[in-house]
Amino acid sequence: MLKQILSKLPRKSSKSTANRDHSGNQAANPNASSGSRSSVGKSANSSISSIAVNSSVPDVAIHHGVNSKLNGTLGFSQYEGLPGFKDVPNSEKQSLFIKKLNMCCFLFDFTDPTKNLKEKETKRQTLLELVDYVTSISGKFSETAMQEVMQMVSANLFRTFTPQPRENKVIDGVDLEEDEPSMDSAWPHLQIVYELFLRFVSSTETDAKLAKRYIDQPFVRRLLDLFDSEDPREREYLKTILHRIYGKFMVHRPFIRKSINNIFYQFIFETEKYNGIAELLEILGSIINGFALPLKEEHKMFLVRAMIPLHKPRCLAMYHQQLSYCITQFVEKDCKLADTVIQGLLKYWPVTNSSKEVMFLNELEEVLEATQPSEFQRCIVPLFQQLARCLNSSHFQVAERALFLWNNDPIENLIIQNRKVILPIIFPALEKNARNHWNQAVRSLTLNVRKIFEDLDHELFNECLLKFQEDEKKEVEIKARSEAAWKRLEEIAAQKTASDDTVVVPC
Repeated sequence: MLKQILSKLPRKSSKSTANRDHSGNQAANPNASSGSRSSVGKSANSSISSIAVNSSVPDVAIHHGVNSKLNGTLGFSQYEGLPGFKDVPNSEKQSLFIKKLNMCCFLFDFTDPTKNLKEKETKRQTLLELVDYVTSISGKFSETAMQEVMQMVSANLFRTFTPQPRENKVIDGVDLEEDEPSMDSAWPHLQIVYELFLRFVSSTETDAKLAKRYIDQPFVRRLLDLFDSEDPREREYLKTILHRIYGKFMVHRPFIRKSINNIFYQFIFETEKYNGIAELLEILGSIINGFALPLKEEHKMFLVRAMIPLHKPRCLAMYHQQLSYCITQFVEKDCKLADTVIQGLLKYWPVTNSSKEVMFLNELEEVLEATQPSEFQRCIVPLFQQLARCLNSSHFQVAERALFLWNNDPIENLIIQNRKVILPIIFPALEKNARNHWNQAVRSLTLNVRKIFEDLDHELFNECLLKFQEDEKKEVEIKARSEAAWKRLEEIAAQKTASDDTVVVPC
């Protein structure tokens, strides 16, 4: 009786114990790929197909233990070889494809580069074989295959980032870490997973109507969260993949635009910290280029509420090139938006940041090139009041960049057509520069601009010169009266120092 009872109790064999210990040592942390960074590798745009598959490394399957999850994130007990796709009949390839996808759901810890080297290489080779299969498949993907692909992609890509603090790393709009980006140590696997997913989304064998059940809004939202990765190679892949999803799944287009909008809001008004702003703007540049005319009110509001306020953060240099392109696309699509854009630039014009001011002047030139005369006239006064302040800037690059606007023929034509309004505004700045600016190049450029107006409209030039001289005299008189008043106050105060009488100041 006792033997029967004991025989029913579970036994722990030495082999299973060893396997369980081996599994525990190799268990993967889902967040491990973001915990350690390595040196710069190949660009995300490099073709995965150029990586040769080492046939000497066998494909493997994971036999999960009793406590392992189906996605393989807890551990494994052992590896067993799986045949290659070329070694099985066509009828079994899809089943083998699914088995390999399940095996690749297992995540490895890359924080220790010496750990599980054989298993990591085996997974990498298997991922490469999956990429080749997705690329060369003839026939539509089944719903089961789609589900398994999305499960494997989600298991490998979606993780929580633990970014390092970025305080005091952005000075005057320049990112001090721009030349040394952080690299994800798990990139040897992540790169191939991204390549597989990109080819899966781009494949003509992927039925969009069927795939949208799995590439749904929650998935797209989590994909957008990955744009905050510190690894530029990952962001480059994400940019391409999201653009493919936007083009293939029309049902998701409004959601993607709204989600990007919300990311911008959080970045502008809350954190001013997000790594993927430039990549998101690159996607938007292509999207804006495809907007139908006339522009919807939704798109115009997006320009006013999100795009223009992106000029506010001090780290503008990290994404200004992409932002400037998007802004110019809006103006080229609808010339009536030029006044809105220019007024927005003037609203966020930097006061003490000279390098950022140069960026604003660069963007202003591109916008003015696409501006029609009717829109230009609506913003002449505030625009050239700001340009006059730039002309008088003690920072020679700001003054020089403002003067370069006269080297642009379309802009010069606009200025010439409206010279009667513009010259009185900027003439004092030109005269002060010509007389007193410390930089020889700025003085030389100022004299060239001054001569353009003098040769073009001598009468107007003389009127402005006469008014400037009169204003100078008035300033001298006002300054003299002010100094005399202060001197009189000092004399009265000196006479009354020994007296407690109230000092009466004559008007």
